[in-house]
Amino acid sequence: MDFELVRPNFPFPSCRSSEDSTSPGLGRRSESRATEGAQIHLRAESPAYSVSSGISGTSRITTGVSSDSAAFRSKASSKASNSEASMDAHRQREQKWMSLISTVPPEQARKNKKVRKLLGEGVPASVRYLVWSLMTNAKSKGVTGVYSQLIKRVRVVAFADMERDVKRCFGEHPHFQSTEGPLVNLLQAYLTMVPDVQYSTGLTLIAGHTLLLAPEEDAFWIFVSMMDSALRPYFSANSTQMEVDAALFSRALETNDAQVTKKVLVDMGINPAHMCFPWFTTLFVGSLPGDYVNRVWDLFLYEGVPLLIRVGLAILYCCRRAILEAASEDAVLYYLKRPSPTWLPPTPDAFMTLAFSFKVKDDDVRKQRIKMEKQVKKQAQGQGVRLVANGSGISFPRDTYT
Repeated sequence: MDFELVRPNFPFPSCRSSEDSTSPGLGRRSESRATEGAQIHLRAESPAYSVSSGISGTSRITTGVSSDSAAFRSKASSKASNSEASMDAHRQREQKWMSLISTVPPEQARKNKKVRKLLGEGVPASVRYLVWSLMTNAKSKGVTGVYSQLIKRVRVVAFADMERDVKRCFGEHPHFQSTEGPLVNLLQAYLTMVPDVQYSTGLTLIAGHTLLLAPEEDAFWIFVSMMDSALRPYFSANSTQMEVDAALFSRALETNDAQVTKKVLVDMGINPAHMCFPWFTTLFVGSLPGDYVNRVWDLFLYEGVPLLIRVGLAILYCCRRAILEAASEDAVLYYLKRPSPTWLPPTPDAFMTLAFSFKVKDDDVRKQRIKMEKQVKKQAQGQGVRLVANGSGISFPRDTYT
């Protein structure tokens, strides 16, 4: 097998759709031997479809028309029952989340087993921003009156770039377009508060997506918390963090797919940072459909950077055949940055099942990330040069992913 998929090491036992679908459980595979043969179905149009691998590319579609009115009524009744059951399940998940949000201290959320279990079952859209606020401990950042003061300060240097990107990226949302709209306000406030962060379009995409679900000031503090916990180094003048995480991604790719690794990193000589930068600095906004992004964020806020690496591997797998047939670096990077929705698994949860199926030891990624950060900084100080994560500038312990 060119592309090895194994039982993941972090169970989400009964993951449901982020929008409360009644699709079967997803997430990491059960420990039961009976589920070893579980399959993930990709659309037939996917470039990964029909590629020899550990994931089945086959699907069955059956159609039929019945003139039997009794059968029709039976089907209608069954659909109504299923719909009612789905609504009941939706309300139950809402109630579980609201109860959990009121009882679990935010600073303990990422270590709480009940939180992990509910994330696996799904996050109703009606409570999603409250869940994100819990996971990021956003309320601990918030200070009454600070946001309103920040948006009134002198416009930041990047203000014109912000306006341009808001119009370009969120043109379908008229309420974002004003120079005093919520998205411009949020970015103005953040860059005023944290002037060492270098503006890029990714900030607009992440902030805008947050605002699609949360009220303005709540969105601001969620955004601040996400930046502080994981993303801020990606927007620094120093590229160390991106180089480290891109190197970790390249090693994960090498472990899971030797053929694509050879084509992309060796034959084409693509810098893995060029693949990771458009993903990690946007949290996949623009690369994945909105409902897929929501599901990625649900789990990213619990798992951290290892989840970004898994999602990157999943996107690469979905584009696999197109990448192997590509003749240029530009074509490869285009496919990875903007994969066709028809290439993806049919639901957000099926996509996350794929992401959790790759051979990646999340705890080892976290540990190696810390060690490599120190190593790169030390090397950069000693050599006086900027290191590039090209797979050779950073040494890895050989057992990192094995």
